[in-house]
Amino acid sequence: MEFIEQWAWVGWLVLIAIFLAIEMASGELTFLMMGLGSTAGILSAFAGAPLWLQVIIAAVAAMAFLAALRPPLLRRLRRGADPQRFNVDGLIGLDGVVTETVTSIAGRVKLVNGDSWSARVSAGADLPPQTRIVVQSIQGATAVVAARTPGVTPNTYRES
Repeated sequence: MEFIEQWAWVGWLVLIAIFLAIEMASGELTFLMMGLGSTAGILSAFAGAPLWLQVIIAAVAAMAFLAALRPPLLRRLRRGADPQRFNVDGLIGLDGVVTETVTSIAGRVKLVNGDSWSARVSAGADLPPQTRIVVQSIQGATAVVAARTPGVTPNTYRES
C-alpha cells in the first residue's frame, strides 16, 4: 500500500491527461473541471496526504469547480456568439417597396438589400406599387409582408 501512495502522483497525472483529452473532444468544460479536481489531488499527494484523503480532496475540488466555475465560464464562452442574423432570418424586419401589386396570393417586392422577392400580404388590403413594406416572415420562396407603419424608423441594409 505504501508503494501505491508513494506513486499516486503518477495516477493523478494520467487522470489529468485523460480528462483534458476528453475535454478537448467535448468542449463542455465538465472534464476540465474534473482535471482541475485531479490537480488538487496531485497537490495533496505532493503535500503527503494519504491516498483516501487525496481522493476526497480531488472529488470535493471537482464538484466545487463544476458548481462555481463552470457556469460563468460557459456563459462567457457562449456570449461571444455572432448576433447577426443570416440567410432567411436576416430578411425578417427588412424594409422594401412593392414593385407589383401584392395580394394575399401573389405580388412582388424589392427589399432594401436589393433582392426582389415574390410576396403576399399576411392580412389586410392589397398593397399597390410604391407602397413601403416590411417583411414579417418568409414562407418558402415567398416573403410575407405588411405595409410599413408611418412614423416607424425603417430598417436599413448595412453591408458588412
